[in-house]
Amino acid sequence: MALMPRPLEKMPGFILGKLFLETQCVKPPVCLSQGGSLGKGTAMKQGSDVDLVVFLDVFRSYGDLEEKRKWIIEEIERRLTECQTELNLDVHFEKSKWPKPRVLQFRLRSKNSEDWIEFDVLPALDILGQYDGSRPDPQKYINLIPASKHGYYAPCFTELQKHFIVDCPTKLKNLIRLVKYWYKELPEQSLPPKYALELLTVYAWEKGSGGTKFSMAEGFRTVLWLIERHKQICIYWTKYYDFEDETIKRHLQTQLRKNRPVILDPADPTANIGEGKRWDLLAQHAIYYASLRCCRNLDGSFVEPWIMPLEVPWEQEHWNCILL
Repeated sequence: MALMPRPLEKMPGFILGKLFLETQCVKPPVCLSQGGSLGKGTAMKQGSDVDLVVFLDVFRSYGDLEEKRKWIIEEIERRLTECQTELNLDVHFEKSKWPKPRVLQFRLRSKNSEDWIEFDVLPALDILGQYDGSRPDPQKYINLIPASKHGYYAPCFTELQKHFIVDCPTKLKNLIRLVKYWYKELPEQSLPPKYALELLTVYAWEKGSGGTKFSMAEGFRTVLWLIERHKQICIYWTKYYDFEDETIKRHLQTQLRKNRPVILDPADPTANIGEGKRWDLLAQHAIYYASLRCCRNLDGSFVEPWIMPLEVPWEQEHWNCILL
């Protein structure tokens, strides 16, 4: 993995040091978390994204975050603009089409470099506090479910998303990089998010190998096999939440009944990463690549995928109908 040019290494410290707001009720960030490929340890040499999640004390609730986020984003943009000369940086901001943007997107490079680094800066509510590796209190999800739709507040759980991948074996992370490289080579179209492919890759490894010694070719072929069968996929994890609490259970059952593919974010049960986008188009690319030489053995035979279930079993409610 290529390291950033040295001036860019100052970015997290820069935001922590420069992000201060002018009213007395606003405090500096509680912490700043690096997400994306770099945070998860799955960055490629080129084209890696940098997600910086800024946790602020000024947000006391999800409603607070919704109300003040646009103002915070504008303030960060203003401070970056003011300081780019001082730090010898070029900054190019991506204008959001949304009236209430959730993220500040910009490209940044040192004036001594030709390489741009893409940043997403996401203000967030500090729900988890100092993450210690344990499962969150279920009450945090009970509070989230009525407030969030479609993973709207997923950045608040970025530490869980990050550690879900960080804790994976090194060879599995290499397989994730391979899948992302394949994805990057595809024509630029409206395709499912990279995070969905990361989760599919983890699932393929869990069900097909689960060890540190496995065939990368078989692992890659299995991910393509899963993409080809996206209309049957329904997967989730119980690392951070489960069916024990009745509120969470009912929500999960609702999510898992949705049209396939269903790929629940292991960190945020309100986020179905498989929802929408052109899975049919991605499946066409998967079928094509599965026929190429890269998916063949030395003797010319096709690499066989690991065979696994396309759905993770779950407890469904059974209703009895009584006719009076």
